[in-house]
Amino acid sequence: MQIFENKGAMMGCSNPHPHCQIWASSFLPNEARLEDRTQREYRSQHGVPMLLEYAEQEARRKERLVVENVHWLVVVPYWATWPFQTLLLSRCNHPHASVTGLASIMQKLLIKYDNLFEVSFPYSMGWHDYYPPLLRSATVRKFMVGYEMLAQAQRDLTPEQAAERLRSLPEVHYKQRPEEAS
Repeated sequence: MQIFENKGAMMGCSNPHPHCQIWASSFLPNEARLEDRTQREYRSQHGVPMLLEYAEQEARRKERLVVENVHWLVVVPYWATWPFQTLLLSRCNHPHASVTGLASIMQKLLIKYDNLFEVSFPYSMGWHDYYPPLLRSATVRKFMVGYEMLAQAQRDLTPEQAAERLRSLPEVHYKQRPEEAS
């Protein structure tokens, strides 16, 4: 089962508001199957979930960290393809504790996205990554064609630069901030 949400016409969303969908299939899709196999192998070899260990490393380093709370953190992962792609990670391996603070961390991240270019920021969010299409401004879209589609994606800024830009944005939505004096 894949849970995802799309927001914005740029992401193919026909509704003016973000909306979630759940697609279920009788098989495990390729990406999920590979992630599941790799994470099971890692846990078997190291005795700890890979993403939990990765979350701890990113929390210590802080260079790709965007926002965090007690139970969650958001990073621009080193393997990110899109300029402002983020990964939402739980800091806890207990399923009941993981819902604590989830709405709060998502709200903070989405406000930062909107504040980035001061637009209602389009995205496609699956249950682990946010894939935003925007590159440098509210109107310049990142397309993957030619070399990027056939060989390897190219980044226009490093994950650390993207994380710093997102991290430095206010947690108050740009439409809610007081008008600046002229």
